[in-house]
Amino acid sequence: MKISKQAQAIGSSPTLALNDKARSLTAQGKPVINLGIGEPANDAPGGAIRYTIAQLETRQIKYAPTAGTPALRKAIQDYTEKHYGRRPDIKNIIVTVGAKQSLANIFYSLINPGEEVILLAPYWVSYPEMVKIAGGKPVIVPSPTSLVPSLSAIQAAVTLQTKAILLNNPNNPSGVVYPREFVSALVRFCETEDIYLVMDDIYHQLLYEGYQWVSGYSCTSTSIDDGNLVIVNGVSKTYGMTGFRIGWTVGPQKLIQTMTKIQGQTTSGVTILAQEGALGALREGADDVLSLRENMRQNRQLMLDALGNFPGVELVKPGGAFYVLPNFSAYGQNSAELAKFLLENVYVVTVPGSAFGMEGYLRLSYTCPPAQITEAIRRIREVLL
Repeated sequence: MKISKQAQAIGSSPTLALNDKARSLTAQGKPVINLGIGEPANDAPGGAIRYTIAQLETRQIKYAPTAGTPALRKAIQDYTEKHYGRRPDIKNIIVTVGAKQSLANIFYSLINPGEEVILLAPYWVSYPEMVKIAGGKPVIVPSPTSLVPSLSAIQAAVTLQTKAILLNNPNNPSGVVYPREFVSALVRFCETEDIYLVMDDIYHQLLYEGYQWVSGYSCTSTSIDDGNLVIVNGVSKTYGMTGFRIGWTVGPQKLIQTMTKIQGQTTSGVTILAQEGALGALREGADDVLSLRENMRQNRQLMLDALGNFPGVELVKPGGAFYVLPNFSAYGQNSAELAKFLLENVYVVTVPGSAFGMEGYLRLSYTCPPAQITEAIRRIREVLL
């Protein structure tokens, strides 16, 4: 079988591969602890369940509008106004199969063959591959030990082929929350250079100890349709609703129309059941967000305490999301080999930093039960020290 060159150029997800290995070990009866998965162990919000059941009971489970149901898009309008201080028109919104499809459709809509998208390391593992699938070229801007890249480094990476810059805030995998001055300067730079700034805000409500997330819209007076900002969000992380697969994009109408056309020729509209569940979460799930955030705050503190006196491990304190990205290079420069060693010898799943553009680091998620966090770090210490 002859596979396309474009498909052959796409790498496999290291997180999925490690999770497959972990499932195999678990099936063999091994005491696996998974610090690799970005999925909170909460129950789905009650409102999400009620709305989904109510739709099921109508027995009318039919096609949904390609860009999303009017009710959910209205709820996203309200959500955007509340959290971003800007009320988009319904035509500025599209609902997608998770934030991941939003990003894919954005790249399909914007990128011509060979055009570049600037990614800031550390970056989420799928970003470079999604750019490649769309025919673009990912350009990586490295970060110093603070894990916040300099604006001058970003400016130096821009060429005539640069189409967009992608900012994930709070950041996966590091949990870093980018400061206002950085976000504001980046928004102004993209406006000046006429570059799209795609802002992946999927973790924006998961913040701790006074850290402040900055809305891109708060840094500009330009209208949504005339501006360069493209906002991606969803219910997967903030509401712990990963399996509902609901994301959305807010952006200029021309872009949203193009994304809707692409979606209409691929997946069509997101299942009506998931959209109703998301609607229930947005309308009634504020307390669920607070509960999840508090649980993650406590887990984060456990993780920081466990790593705090780990010899040779350097760590930038995360301000949001539910990950830490410690530097384990003192125990081996090859993070993939180190992650494999930990899984096979002490049954702890981690994700190698090389997958995020940060060789020598490991991403550790603190979404699992508290006792497992403590035990996992104990095992890692035992085998490495």
